[in-house]
Amino acid sequence: MSIPVTTLEYLKANSLQITTAESCTAGKIISLLSEIQGAGACIESGYVVYSPEAKQRLLSVRAYTIETFNLTSCEVALEMAQGALRDSKADLALATTGILGPDDVDGIPAGTVCFAWAFLTPSGLSVFSRREWFPGSRDQVQLSAALHALKHLPGFHQKALRGEKG
Repeated sequence: MSIPVTTLEYLKANSLQITTAESCTAGKIISLLSEIQGAGACIESGYVVYSPEAKQRLLSVRAYTIETFNLTSCEVALEMAQGALRDSKADLALATTGILGPDDVDGIPAGTVCFAWAFLTPSGLSVFSRREWFPGSRDQVQLSAALHALKHLPGFHQKALRGEKG
């Protein structure tokens, strides 16, 4: 069974709706889910925000965060996820920001992607972030990152339900 199908089944089983805030994955997460029949019941919205200005304007990412930590940072990904969640009626948000390549940027290796998963649970907001590196061409990194975000959603949701953060 593929990762998007497994994740969609998890969303349905738990009556969850998703929103995304995607930079380097450019809508690939929502696209992968939407290819599956019945996905519309679990998709609330998706943002594609490449520029720093779009991240600030649409998702309330602070200029300070971008200037201090760089666009490719877990801190920016966390603010992106929280901004998407605030602006939607979704239960959870996934965010990605990174460098697809082929060149490194500001000393950050091509293939580096920062992720954030944010969940609204009965006990409040739980957020998680991770930084990963994926080998390959631009399209390979983009697909790997989107699949990674979806694959880890159920596990982080379970942690959120237990009140864990991180």
